Amino acid sequence: MSELTIDSIQTTILDVPLVRPHKFATTVMDKQPLLLVEVRTSGGVIGFGEAVVPGGPWWGGESVETMKALIDGHMAPVVLGRSAEDITGIMLDIERVVAKATFAKAGVEVALHDAWARSLGVPVHTLLGGAYRDSVDVTWALGSAPIAEIIDEALAKLEQRMNFSFKLKMGALHPAADTQRVLAVVAALEGKAGVRVDINARWDRFTALRYLPQLADGGVELIEQPTPGDQIEVLAELSRILPVPIMADESVLTPHDALEVVRQQAAAVIAVKTTKCGGLQRSRDVVAIARAAGVACHGATSIEGPIGTAASIHFACSQPGINFGSELFGPLLFAEELLAEPLRYGDGKVALPQGPGLGVELNMDAVKTWTRN
Repeated sequence: MSELTIDSIQTTILDVPLVRPHKFATTVMDKQPLLLVEVRTSGGVIGFGEAVVPGGPWWGGESVETMKALIDGHMAPVVLGRSAEDITGIMLDIERVVAKATFAKAGVEVALHDAWARSLGVPVHTLLGGAYRDSVDVTWALGSAPIAEIIDEALAKLEQRMNFSFKLKMGALHPAADTQRVLAVVAALEGKAGVRVDINARWDRFTALRYLPQLADGGVELIEQPTPGDQIEVLAELSRILPVPIMADESVLTPHDALEVVRQQAAAVIAVKTTKCGGLQRSRDVVAIARAAGVACHGATSIEGPIGTAASIHFACSQPGINFGSELFGPLLFAEELLAEPLRYGDGKVALPQGPGLGVELNMDAVKTWTRN
């Protein structure tokens, strides 16, 4: 038996409180459930991955509970007894057993990368071709508080040199009120920082045609997924008429989705979440398609904890095609630190962790504290 043979795989649900509520178009969360995926090799190496969705099953149909059931009951039998370096073969075999479920698959795939890299004594980015950069820009997502508090939050981040661009969620309020709220924030930050919006696919074509021009004229620098993800032709229409870039998120879960967005010239930027794409390898396929077409890519977030965020940082720093910054701020929203040594944020960036595997070590006492009973 090789020292790389996987002899156990375990999943643990954590419920980690946030520093403030985080609002999406359809839900608000004050804690983030995480599914920690642990694989152990016969050589004693442990690799960690993280299966996490942004605020529950509303986004992609998965939750920590469904992901745990799928990994424990259906993916683990495929993984056990295989070599940690056989990532491509393992993930292909999992694909034959479990359809879709990309967030769950990402947790397993990242754990395999971490275990293999640690076995070799190299960082995960080495398995992806090496680090192209040693940090990546981070945009901060502002909260759902009253306008004055949102502006104060942004100004504080600027003063601390933590972030130099910001994103506001839309879609929960009436479009007119939502638009005026955003424009007030844009006006307050004019000349200080750029402001983007994310509508989480909640507006229909008519609403988008009516209100998006107002956002663009008011100084919003980028509009993320205003309309339903499967209506790529509507996204293409909006991209043709608006003077600011459109970013596709819900429209791109697979490499084929990326190809369709490129074919229809539906977006200038693609949001690449390593979670929604099913892991690092399929995310790389998405970026390759976009890069070949001259479409920018953004390192997006599912509000991952430190393990998922570290994986996405390794990915972003290894891919020249991630050329539109990131939103890899997840751990900064957590009220509790899960790492022995936190990720390093500052000057508008997050640094690439150093060391073997993902380059981070969990504080197992903190993990135990927030483990769901």
